[in-house]
Amino acid sequence: MSDTTIGRPYPELTWVALVVGWFIGVILAGSIGYASLVLGFSIEGSELAAILGFGILRGMLRRKSIIENNIVQTIASGVNGAASGMMFSVPAIFLLGFGDQFDPVVLTFGCIAGAYLGIAFIIPLRKHMIDYERLTYPGGVAVATILKSPGAGVRKAIVLLIAAAVAAGTHVLTIKTGVDNWNVGAIFGMPEYMNGIWYLSLMTIGVGFIAGRGGVAFIIGGFVAYWFISPMLSATGSFPADAGGEIINTPGPLRLLLYRPLGIGMLIGGAVMGVILAFPLIKTAISSMQKAAKVASSVSSDEMPIKLLYFAIGGAVILLTYMAVTSVETVGLVRGIGMALVGTLWIWMSGIILSEAIGRTNWSPLSGMTLVGITLLIIVTYGTGMDRGDSIIAAVMVGAATCVAMSQATDLMLDLKTGYLVGATPRMQQLGQFAGAWLGPIVVILVIFVLHNAEGYGLGSDKLPAPQAQALASTIDGIMGGDVPAQKYAAGAMLGGILSALMGGLGITVGLGFYLPFNIVLTYSLGTLAREISDRIKGNTWSEEVGIPIAAGLIVGEALVGVGNAAFIVLTS
Repeated sequence: MSDTTIGRPYPELTWVALVVGWFIGVILAGSIGYASLVLGFSIEGSELAAILGFGILRGMLRRKSIIENNIVQTIASGVNGAASGMMFSVPAIFLLGFGDQFDPVVLTFGCIAGAYLGIAFIIPLRKHMIDYERLTYPGGVAVATILKSPGAGVRKAIVLLIAAAVAAGTHVLTIKTGVDNWNVGAIFGMPEYMNGIWYLSLMTIGVGFIAGRGGVAFIIGGFVAYWFISPMLSATGSFPADAGGEIINTPGPLRLLLYRPLGIGMLIGGAVMGVILAFPLIKTAISSMQKAAKVASSVSSDEMPIKLLYFAIGGAVILLTYMAVTSVETVGLVRGIGMALVGTLWIWMSGIILSEAIGRTNWSPLSGMTLVGITLLIIVTYGTGMDRGDSIIAAVMVGAATCVAMSQATDLMLDLKTGYLVGATPRMQQLGQFAGAWLGPIVVILVIFVLHNAEGYGLGSDKLPAPQAQALASTIDGIMGGDVPAQKYAAGAMLGGILSALMGGLGITVGLGFYLPFNIVLTYSLGTLAREISDRIKGNTWSEEVGIPIAAGLIVGEALVGVGNAAFIVLTS
């Protein structure tokens, strides 16, 4: 690999791009993974990678190739692709009490294999989805816009780094003082059940700003729970009672007894409905595969061959079988093959559905696909007589690999859309995604273990509630006959399903508002409000050029300090 790509006048896939992409990818995987454990959803990392890439390539190294910077963000987002894939699934093993009974090395290598399979499965569809069908992919268009504005890219990188330094310093201060919440409600005499406590987190404000109006449903869920339902329960004397008959009317216990089960139910119902609504895309998926096969003979040397898909299918079955059989001793070869076949089919179908969905709507039902996929694997294992613990470990480990595959497929198609708009070589981008995908699972599994084992953190705690994994764990418990509040889950699932049927993804975001501690929702609302004000007063251009880099810096700065502090606690304990 040289500083110039063979046959092209500008450098593209270079050693500099590779190293810079890895560096940025590690930062994003740790930051976005940490944020997803706090907030329950992930944000797209390609735009942040493009901004940081400009800061390093053009600002520090004085390199001017747009397509080289495009490869940097492709590699970095390939590393980051494991963040949502693993954070939505792997923590469920810990939440269900089996965190010390699985092999993290097998899981990590399985997720690396899953990442490669997801990339290989989606590559043959690039020409049909982007060249012929010309799906929009709004996220890919946004990144292309950044890449076409070199001067603006450097300025955004500087703003991002300044904001990151501010967020890092602020979070260090909250850690040192031990004060990470502010009871504003008490100052104004607000009833305790309305929970007027604010979470002191610039990262949460940053995520709210980036989400903008897309986060309104999330805010509505929290406000409906604590500022509408709670006062109604108080006015009618209808607060629930615990097992001992004591009335529960304080925020913490009320959330655990009522709002969290309802929120989990809404997450499940919304996720399942999202998958149902996405099923018509299967017809498009089959059509895409057929058309991809027809144009295979005309694919130039700029495109990786469709034969890669056939190798991927065979590789998926073999690798997932090996992962299933080695996860626990009781799986056996027959069950392992069954799990592999289910996983392979789910990777293929879900990858295409997700790519179509995000290409048309910029919304990805990844959490729903993860939930349904692992549920199917649980049925294959527990339904055939396996021990409860072994079934959970095997299903979640194989499910994590399939989830990473789905995440990589979606991410690659977004990046290929960006490359299409800036004149990049598809083959180089595809190689770049392969070059970055192996690193992500290693980074994310380390972050998971560090956070879970650090005193004061821990998966499932108020600091790291891991909502998506909690919904998955609750679903598994329900399938296996665990002690779960079935009526509350069912009521929430019906409401979440209805909301998602009316507007895709609405049930999940409203459910997150119910599920998460309200102090997080309140602080998040500040970011959404700030985005709305900036759009109206300063204009969309200011929000894009200045506001989003500031918000991204707030996320990166606080998340890195949070992960770093957890690592320090583990190393010194």
